[in-house]
Amino acid sequence: FRDTAIRHRPFPNTQDMLAMLVTPSAAFRSPGAIPHHAAAVRRVSSVMQEDDAPAPAPMPAAKKSMEMDYESSGFIKLSEAARTKLDQFSEGTLDNGWATSTEISDKAGMIALAEKLNPTIGFWDPLGIVDDASPETIGWFRHAEIKHGRVAMAGFVGYCLQSNGVHFPWGIQGQFAGYDLPAVSFGDIAAAGGPADQWDALPTAGKAQILLVIGFLEMYGETSAALEMDGQKHYVRGGKPGYYPSFQGRMPHPVPLDLWDPFGFTKQMAPERKEKALLAEINNG
Repeated sequence: FRDTAIRHRPFPNTQDMLAMLVTPSAAFRSPGAIPHHAAAVRRVSSVMQEDDAPAPAPMPAAKKSMEMDYESSGFIKLSEAARTKLDQFSEGTLDNGWATSTEISDKAGMIALAEKLNPTIGFWDPLGIVDDASPETIGWFRHAEIKHGRVAMAGFVGYCLQSNGVHFPWGIQGQFAGYDLPAVSFGDIAAAGGPADQWDALPTAGKAQILLVIGFLEMYGETSAALEMDGQKHYVRGGKPGYYPSFQGRMPHPVPLDLWDPFGFTKQMAPERKEKALLAEINNG
């Protein structure tokens, strides 16, 4: 991936990727199955010559339109922006963002924040974590505090609901795509006992799906390209700690709701109200 020729190559379209992934086989010997992009045709030209097959027909207008729509989608823009960020990082030209940032970057700022959070206790750092901390370290700690507080609050609500037998009314496993799996409903899982017992009762495939989704959400939230599409920056590059990027218009499959504020309750808040709500959130977290 770091090779210069690959690094500066235009981002591949659908036909390019298919040509790279599919090995030369009988599929390439059928003119209708050959990718029509010029680069893809060059890759399979040797196979074509062996059978002396006719040149492929021009791509239908509908296909061209669909390809152009795909290449102009938010997902492709996100991928190209991420590649640019990776190139800048490897070349040492990535801006750290703190020169123009208004976020807290030193101990004085942390003391002022602590006074807002709890004037009675004030600033308390017995281990001296922020004494000589860099702006990147302070940004990392602030983001971790906000994120872990949100997870803890959501986990507490979930624990209370599960402990009281609240669950979805439908099933989570059954016959699917020809596989005859044992039928398991959310009610069956809830009947296993407390939240810890319910986790043990989950099918292995269900546990794997949960862990994979958590991993994806973590990865997406750390993607600078996704943050910049919202006009934000990464929290260690002078961005806003606790900000999570939107999914809208960027995924290959439509995502109806965002992870943060899915129903848009905070979008109409005044900046002063948002600041007060964030202080309350940090205290409660």
